[in-house]
Amino acid sequence: MSILFVLLTFLVVISITYMMRREEQPGEARVADPWARMEAPSISRELGFEIPKDFCFHPGHTWVRDEGRQNGRIGMDALATKILGKIDRIEVAGLNRWVRQGQKLMTITREGQTIDLLSPVEGVITSVNHEVVKDPSLVLSDPYNKGWVCVVKSPEMTTNLKNLVRGPLIGPWLHNSVQRMNNLRMTANPAMAQDGGIPTGDMLSGLDPEAQRRLIQEVFLT
Repeated sequence: MSILFVLLTFLVVISITYMMRREEQPGEARVADPWARMEAPSISRELGFEIPKDFCFHPGHTWVRDEGRQNGRIGMDALATKILGKIDRIEVAGLNRWVRQGQKLMTITREGQTIDLLSPVEGVITSVNHEVVKDPSLVLSDPYNKGWVCVVKSPEMTTNLKNLVRGPLIGPWLHNSVQRMNNLRMTANPAMAQDGGIPTGDMLSGLDPEAQRRLIQEVFLT
C-alpha cells in the first residue's frame, strides 16, 4: 500500500509540474524577436536618390545591412518600390531555409502577378519581419527601416558584400537603372515616357503584359 501511495504522489507531482510549464509557454512565445526593431539608418541624397549609409545593394534591387556577427538585414530598395507602386502580399522563404546569393529569397504579389526577388547574400534565414508580412505597405512607405523583410545569417558575409553595389557606386548605379527603366517604358509606350527623372511610382501601370514582363526582368533580374 505504501508503494502505491508513493507512486500516486509521484504522478501528482509530475502532473502539477507539467501543467505549470504549459501555463508558462504562452509567455515564452511572446518573447520579442531580437531583430524586430531596426535602428534607423543615416540617409544622404545623391543624384536625387535617398541612399542609406552602410547599405549594400544587389543588382536585382534588394539591399543588405551588415548587423555584425555574420547577420545581414535585408529589404527591397526604394527604386523597386516606386516601380511596383503597390504590393498585395509578401512571401519569404521559410525560417532556417538556406538561400544562395542571387537566388530567390521572397515573392511579391501585385494585382495577381507574382515577382521573385533575389537574395543579396548567402546564408540561413533567421528572422522574418511579420509586420511587413501583415502590412506590405510598410515596404513602400519605409523601405530602409520599418519595411525590412528578413535577416540572414551569412557565414561568407564579407565575401558576399564584395559582389554588391556599395559606397560611391550606389548613386550612379541607381541613376543608370532609372534611365534603363525609362527607355523601356518609352519603347513600350512613347506617350508614357518620362523626362529621365526619378520614378514617381507604379511604373508598371499602363503597360501591356509583355512590356511589364520585360520591365520586371530588367529590374529584378528574374
